[in-house]
Amino acid sequence: MLDLAEELHRWTEEGRAFAVATVVAVGGSAPRGPGAALAVDSEGTVIGSVSGGCVEGAVYDLCLQALQDGETVVERFGYSDEDAFAVGLTCGGIIDIMVTPAGGDAPVRPVLRSALSAAARDKPAALVRVVRGPAELLGTALLVRPGEARRGSPRAESGAGSYEGGLGGQAELDRTAAGEARALLDAGRTGTVELSADGSRCPGGLTLLVESSVPPPRMIVFGAIDFAAALVRMGKFLGYHVTVCDARPVFATRTRFPEADDVVVDWPHRYLRGTATDERTVLCVLTHDAKFDVPLLEAALRIPAAYVGALGSRRTHADRERRLREVGLSDGELSRLRAPIGLDLGARTPEETALSIAAEIVATRRGGTGTPLTGSGRPIHHEETDNAGTGPGPWARSSVPTRSSVPSLR
Repeated sequence: MLDLAEELHRWTEEGRAFAVATVVAVGGSAPRGPGAALAVDSEGTVIGSVSGGCVEGAVYDLCLQALQDGETVVERFGYSDEDAFAVGLTCGGIIDIMVTPAGGDAPVRPVLRSALSAAARDKPAALVRVVRGPAELLGTALLVRPGEARRGSPRAESGAGSYEGGLGGQAELDRTAAGEARALLDAGRTGTVELSADGSRCPGGLTLLVESSVPPPRMIVFGAIDFAAALVRMGKFLGYHVTVCDARPVFATRTRFPEADDVVVDWPHRYLRGTATDERTVLCVLTHDAKFDVPLLEAALRIPAAYVGALGSRRTHADRERRLREVGLSDGELSRLRAPIGLDLGARTPEETALSIAAEIVATRRGGTGTPLTGSGRPIHHEETDNAGTGPGPWARSSVPTRSSVPSLR
């Protein structure tokens, strides 16, 4: 749901009633992962997607029904061999979707509003909701921030501007759920947690979906060249906070890179050592000049980062690798370097080169191979944990019966 934070926060500020459908579990080749959402307001306006088009019509109807009766429900959609025309996923996967009404008087609305506000402002927060358990607890919500938690229950009585209750009314359950949510939030991940209704960590009683909202991952592009301008646009398209860094002030200008979030004039290695990076950060070295590359890559390959790539010919890279060994980098550290940068697309232009780099970044992030899907026999959607914080969670690996649009997790 938090992937629609900007629009849904605007809806809450405008006082619109809406229902939101969220993917809470997937199996097989499902097109969207847990946390993906579709929302419908009381006027029938729809935003978002839960399946890329396969079941959106049926989910839309479920949202309208939830707005009418105020009930939270979970439905399963999957491909049926017996009835290929039934509502389901033609890709052969299975998804469980929770539909939650969030009308103006819904007790859960205050906690959703706070979660959406945090996500819309890129503030770290985790939204916890019961997606499997007793019917009276379904959809109850807990908003967890670093160091604090707020609670709300769609079954609780609510006064003006206030709410009470939590994930079942037990303080121990709320504390345990908040601790689990903070662990996922620290990792920037969305996933599921199984707890007992009394708050113990024994699985089987309740399943919670934890949606993490964290600031966008960083892409730092070193080298203010024409290829960098194309890569900046691609990085923004993929949702990164993009910084361009170059030691030459005549090239590193806002005029040349209007779409970058930051344009920095500094020696690349000095800037990298002084800026914040984490396991989601993407570092693209386009300078292909030894006096910049070697000190920069010496630093880059020794810090946490999701991807480190460097532009240059194979001859340039061989010389660069020799220099990096001379300054003490090990085989393990050098194995992290993607060089020459990008996938083999036959790219020529800056835009094509940016596409090849972006494709390699996505393949690294999602566990892809970069080979054509035609004739490969490999699954289209991979189950590996996502370095950018939207991993599929444990349910992506679970085995569930293949049925078409039948109630589940109740």
